[in-house]
Amino acid sequence: MKKGIVAIVGKPNVGKSSLFNRIIGEKKSIVYDEPGVTRDRIYAKASWLTRDFNIIDTGGIELSDKPFQENIRIQAQIAIDEADVIVFLCDGRSEVSDDDYLIAKMLKKTNKPIILAVNKVDDISLSYNAYEYYKLGIDSDIILCSTTHGIGIGDLLDKIIELLPKYETNKKEDEISFCLIGRPNVGKSSLYNAILNEERVIVSNIAGTTRDSIDTQFTRDGQKYTIIDTAGLRKKGKDYEAIDKYAAIRALSAIEKSDVVLLVIDGQKGIVEQDKSIVSYAVEETKPLIIIVNKWDLVEKNERTMNEYIKDLQGSFKFCSYATFMFVSALTKQRIGQITDEIAKVYKNASKHISTSIINEIILDAYAFNPTPDFNGGRLKIYYANQVATNPPVIVLFVNDPSYLHFSYKRYLENKLRERIDFSGTPLKIICRARE
Repeated sequence: MKKGIVAIVGKPNVGKSSLFNRIIGEKKSIVYDEPGVTRDRIYAKASWLTRDFNIIDTGGIELSDKPFQENIRIQAQIAIDEADVIVFLCDGRSEVSDDDYLIAKMLKKTNKPIILAVNKVDDISLSYNAYEYYKLGIDSDIILCSTTHGIGIGDLLDKIIELLPKYETNKKEDEISFCLIGRPNVGKSSLYNAILNEERVIVSNIAGTTRDSIDTQFTRDGQKYTIIDTAGLRKKGKDYEAIDKYAAIRALSAIEKSDVVLLVIDGQKGIVEQDKSIVSYAVEETKPLIIIVNKWDLVEKNERTMNEYIKDLQGSFKFCSYATFMFVSALTKQRIGQITDEIAKVYKNASKHISTSIINEIILDAYAFNPTPDFNGGRLKIYYANQVATNPPVIVLFVNDPSYLHFSYKRYLENKLRERIDFSGTPLKIICRARE
């Protein structure tokens, strides 16, 4: 099931960030240093009962001409556009304001489920004032809450889960789905079109579960592929994409649906911090990853250029060292035909199931050659190992005490597995369980 998206909107200082932190259970902020934008959308994974969803915190929307307010409003509108459910948070200790009416007008145009939540109601005497927010004309029962004391948060989450759509995947077992993610103007649109033009055999267009997206199926060398559009960024225009710096929610939706993720980088401009931010979503979702360096035809080259670029990529993306690299040009079609071959290879690696005997041989040989260090007051003993899942491959180590496993030793074991088995392009998950 695809995760839904929930956006929290409201005027400044109503407690949006407090509600966001309360729901995800931690304090989280994202700072991106770019002139002209002081408040980015913040997003995280959340869960309630048996349902996972993505939640977005937005900047405060107001009528004033304060610096950057237009950018904040655009960012909030992007979150509203992408959300499945919108939580309109108001301040129970203040009167209904013109800013509240402005936001209500924005939300009524969406025809999406809206939850009207009134915050800071930690005293029963404030409830009368809270019900004044019915004036906004939002078709929703009011949920009274206090993010500071946790009052009403459970009721709010129950309502969110009730309203989230239930997405079911239409993916067939013999298809490989993939998406292109990356910052603005790196050539995602050109690459998308170049891949489809290269293949020439388009099976069908399928309306995506994310609004304004079209998932396109095609076949090459007998393998069926589905390329997942990141929700119509091309349709919105370059200016719209430019202010949507991370394009995060669109990327998240596409990543969730994909078997393989392609991060597109501008070969001329090189690697920037924003590339790392964007690819982190694929890493969190444990998706196979290919890093595509586009516009390679525009890069001044000598015999060392590609190797030096690969070293830079490896240094910048240490947190996803399993990724594979390709150097292409959407404009000249250089190596475009090899992209689907690489996707198929990476997907095959992610789908591998290694026999228990081979897994044990690799792990126990590594353990014998380099015994575990003392950590957390003890020394890890590995009794045996087993692969329990694919996409990505998951290896379970049965041990005396999982708390004795140091992260560096886990990395050592992963490296030993990769030395013997081609897992390029796919993450590996190593889990410890105490032997009963």
